[in-house]
Amino acid sequence: MQIPKRSLGGLEVGALGYGAMGLEGYYGGIDERNAIATLRHALDAGIDLLDTADAYGSGRNETLVGRAIADRRADATVATKIGIVFEPGENGTDLPTGWGFSLPINGRPEYVARAIDRSLRRLGVDVIDLLYLHYPDPAVPIEESAEAMARAVIAGKVRHLGLSNVTADEVRRAHGVHPIAAVQYEYSLWRREAERDLIPALRDLGVGLVPWSPLGAGFLTGGVASLPEGDFRRNNPKLTGDNLNSNLDRFAPLRGIAAECGLTPAQLALAWLLHRGPDVVPIPGTRRPEHIDENVAATRATLDEDVLLRIDAVAPLGAAVGQTLV
Repeated sequence: MQIPKRSLGGLEVGALGYGAMGLEGYYGGIDERNAIATLRHALDAGIDLLDTADAYGSGRNETLVGRAIADRRADATVATKIGIVFEPGENGTDLPTGWGFSLPINGRPEYVARAIDRSLRRLGVDVIDLLYLHYPDPAVPIEESAEAMARAVIAGKVRHLGLSNVTADEVRRAHGVHPIAAVQYEYSLWRREAERDLIPALRDLGVGLVPWSPLGAGFLTGGVASLPEGDFRRNNPKLTGDNLNSNLDRFAPLRGIAAECGLTPAQLALAWLLHRGPDVVPIPGTRRPEHIDENVAATRATLDEDVLLRIDAVAPLGAAVGQTLV
């Protein structure tokens, strides 16, 4: 199966990627065999951009991706992220998330170098196609982190550089050190803040956008009315208490628009993102192969101007109740 191609700052990938974070049990359990089968199904469906991070599962997710692509390296564009400290003996700068916890972040050059080598080993690859800084370290100028990542490009360990969860100013500063191919940021129908400053800056620089959580942590599928104990999403202010009920009411009209278009709510949300520009490549994650096929079908959907205006009226910037910091 073929899906359209798009360019992330010169890196050609399918219009839809796959986010592997959900395979770590954050949204419910999945065994390793089924996780690998899901990753391979994504490749079979034409999704070549596989997104992981060293911190997902404390390294397990990278190992999982590595096993899935071991005999299919040519089919996969491997993207990973570094910078969240999870290894014993490593220190980081405390970064509040707004989800009820903080993350230890380390963007120091010596840590960046170690993290890259560890990711290469876990992934079982000679080169990482797209390497992101997961979060900028508040205690380290982003130029220093970018310089360390650039040295990995020169050494042949990395092909393209990316940033994640950054401001427009941080992108400009890092891009001045080494070309940035893509920025990963939360962007969807219920979190559109990237439209204010970040997206204009990316387009000025020729940098692609990779929306994480493009389905609003599953909310935009229409299937989240409550969350069980232990579900990671219960930390999300948009999905807790009265906020969840308010958001269900606010976004309910999207289901009707999707039905009129012959789409599922998830397909409408993805199609809307794909209509934001040819430099946007969402990375929805799922534990079910049939949802991969559903998502791929969204790349063939066409939304006319009237539909786009109706979507904007239902889900303008700032419509969702409950804010996160990063």
